[in-house]
Amino acid sequence: HLLLFLLFVGPFNCFASYSRATELFYSLNEGLPAGVLIGSLARDLRLPTGSGQRLTAPQPPLSFTLASHGLAGQYVHLDNRSGELHTSALEIDREALCMESSGATVSGETDTISFFSPSPESCLLLLDVLVLPQEYFRLVKVKIAIRDINDNAPHFPVPHICLSVPENAPVNTRLAIEHPALDPDVGTNSVQTYRLRDNYGVFTLDVEENESGERTPYLIVMGALDREMREEYVTVIVAEDGGTPPLVGSATLTIGISDINDNCPQFSDSQLNITLYGNSSLGSHVATVHAIDLDLGSNAQITYSYSQKVPQPSRDLFHLDESTGVITLFSKVDGNTPRLHRLIILGNGPGCIPAVFTVLVTIIKVMMRPPEVIPRFIANEVEGVVYLKELEPINTPIAFFTIKDPDEKYKVSCYLEGNGPFRLSPYKLYNNEYLLETTKPLDYETQQLYEISVVAWNSKGFNVNKVIKIQVLDDNDNSPVFSQQLIELSIEENNVPNAFLTKLHATDADSGERGKVSYFLGPDAPSYFSLDKTTGVLTVATQLDREEKEKYRYTVKAVDSGFPPRESIATVTITVLDKNDNSPRFINKDFSFFVPENFPGFGEIGVISVTDADAGQNGWVALSVLNGSDIFVIDTGKGVLRAKVSLDREQQSSYVLWIEAVDGGDPALSSTAKITVLLLDINDNPPLVLFPQSNMSYLLVLPSTLPGSPITEVYAVDKDTGMNAVIAYSIIGRRGPRPESFRIDPKTGNITLEESLMQNDYGLYRLLVKVSDHGYPEPLHSTVMVNLFVNDTVSNESYIESLLRKEPDINIEEKQPQISIEPTHQKMESASCMPTLVALSIISLGSITLVTGMGIYICLRKGKKHHRADENLEVQIPLNGRIGLHILEKKPVEISNI
Repeated sequence: HLLLFLLFVGPFNCFASYSRATELFYSLNEGLPAGVLIGSLARDLRLPTGSGQRLTAPQPPLSFTLASHGLAGQYVHLDNRSGELHTSALEIDREALCMESSGATVSGETDTISFFSPSPESCLLLLDVLVLPQEYFRLVKVKIAIRDINDNAPHFPVPHICLSVPENAPVNTRLAIEHPALDPDVGTNSVQTYRLRDNYGVFTLDVEENESGERTPYLIVMGALDREMREEYVTVIVAEDGGTPPLVGSATLTIGISDINDNCPQFSDSQLNITLYGNSSLGSHVATVHAIDLDLGSNAQITYSYSQKVPQPSRDLFHLDESTGVITLFSKVDGNTPRLHRLIILGNGPGCIPAVFTVLVTIIKVMMRPPEVIPRFIANEVEGVVYLKELEPINTPIAFFTIKDPDEKYKVSCYLEGNGPFRLSPYKLYNNEYLLETTKPLDYETQQLYEISVVAWNSKGFNVNKVIKIQVLDDNDNSPVFSQQLIELSIEENNVPNAFLTKLHATDADSGERGKVSYFLGPDAPSYFSLDKTTGVLTVATQLDREEKEKYRYTVKAVDSGFPPRESIATVTITVLDKNDNSPRFINKDFSFFVPENFPGFGEIGVISVTDADAGQNGWVALSVLNGSDIFVIDTGKGVLRAKVSLDREQQSSYVLWIEAVDGGDPALSSTAKITVLLLDINDNPPLVLFPQSNMSYLLVLPSTLPGSPITEVYAVDKDTGMNAVIAYSIIGRRGPRPESFRIDPKTGNITLEESLMQNDYGLYRLLVKVSDHGYPEPLHSTVMVNLFVNDTVSNESYIESLLRKEPDINIEEKQPQISIEPTHQKMESASCMPTLVALSIISLGSITLVTGMGIYICLRKGKKHHRADENLEVQIPLNGRIGLHILEKKPVEISNI
């Protein structure tokens, strides 16, 4: 659109634009990453950027635009404001862009970017850039030269190069090597040198460069060649470029030495002596001559002929085959035939002097002819070789032989000569007929070829031999045989997939396809084992886990290719060896043990069970205490947890231990478990009276106190728990004017006034309170003295203290308190009828107590009516027993009514 706009501006403007066209030239390496600065158009064109200038009026900013947006946007990025050119994300490959173009412009339908390569070494990227606004307008032609880097290694177009050199090639013969190495790079980065990895001491390389700069390697012969000594040289040709570091490529170079006719036929000997009977039949073999030519092909072709020195009678008597060198009797020997014949044979080769060999034939004249042996084969016979299958039955006929005397004058007999399971016997139906047959089955694997002779001789001692070759044909009579019937293997668990186990090997004595063995897994083999049918390689496709299965036992088969096929079976046993892949495992994650306190030191607290699925040393487990090791110890072998000292629940009621189990593997694996030791309470603590604090304290009780009013309480605690901490209170001894006036609640320890106090009831009351727990098997108890002073005031404290210092004689009323068992720290729920029963019991007990109290009161009033008031302060009550009082504090404590 911008070009169309410029066309419509006017001829002057167009002319001005073209006149202000500018060229800029940049260069950069190929393969640079994105964002590399190529050049700044504004700076290189020296265009004003507005910085450092004082303008009279605001100037529009410069704008740089590619004339079209096609391929340019793929390789370069132009900043429209600054005019800076950078490489884009698409990497520039000089060989891909310019080597194929070879000077052609690569552009789209409307693109003005091109790659121009006027020579193999140069590669230009061409861009057209428009600079705006109008007052700065110009068309900038940017040329970017793409510099080559050594990013391509030389490579030969073919992996195998063959070159033929005649064996008579002289030294310094130069042979061009076709298919030289190619390198897309240019200059020194292209192919510079060639070398041979092994020159065998007779070859070297040279490089020639033509006018276009192409380098061609030449093979130079540096030594004498002889095809008969060595007909081929195999080496590696290496091409190397000139980059830093240099890159190389290679190909296999085979140098074949072509044959020339530099050898002539030669006989191994110079003469052969032959004796021939005069009665020999026509066509009888006389001799065979053989010459050798070390050359190849037509250069080694040999023909045989008689020398001109051989007389014509000898030529007529003996025929020479010019190709094979076989000499046979051609005409019948008679009385006129010479006894000695000298046959000079020439071995002829192309372009060679004939080799000479002499056959000296001596003819012995005889008056009678030897016996004749005429075979008639029953079995399959080809060119004198009889073919019999192995395992043929006994007495299998092979051939009939007719034995006769040509002159019919002499008796002829025959016999069989040679080793083998054969027999030649007269055939009963005819005279001079003999049958050759087998005497036992033939075995191909024992012997494949037999050579026997049927010898016929007459009464004059003349004999003749008929040689018979018997070839045994193989049959599929042997099954494959494994080298081991029991194949014992082992493999470590956690193996890699498709791990190699072993290579099975079985042999089959049969030949050909019948002896070709294939391998198969038996039906009892797991699916993750595989056996290569051809090679017998046994693999396992998956990881094996010894803890899942330690032993594998299955069968494998070896099957031959005969018809019908035969097979044999072997047993494979695989032992999976252990690896330390299992951590010790506790039966429980958390163990809890309940132990009575005061348990003796090193007594057995409990057994910690731990297992390890591994075997051997990997499965050995050692236990240790991670924390609390100063108190607890563990028996590693048995897992028995013990305490070094006796444990006291009152000091600590529970212990949390962490036990570590470590196996014997390398590296060792471990696991931990939590152990909680809970101490069970035993009744080892008597109740502790907290109030009153002293046996010497007392409490003032006013005479006006109403019956049923609480006076004070006895408060005690027990460090034990459960039933051992259930406390019962009871008054076991009383002293005072009317001591039954006070009672104690067996559950709470509250002391209350039972009846109204009279004037005669004034004085000191001493109540011996027993505080007992419900421990088993023997309850524990404590006692405390509760002192109550009934009076209006305390006028003489010293008098009261003197009374308290006296140890009173008190009758012991040992009665178990009748209370429900309830721990001090927990309220026990009663049955639904319990409140009613308790209420009725209290009412009944109160009524009886009231009647009894009133009776006692009346009696006491009558007995002590005239006593003085001060004498009533101390009452002497004889005690049936004495008890030691716990004196916690000597100083009396005055406590108020609770």
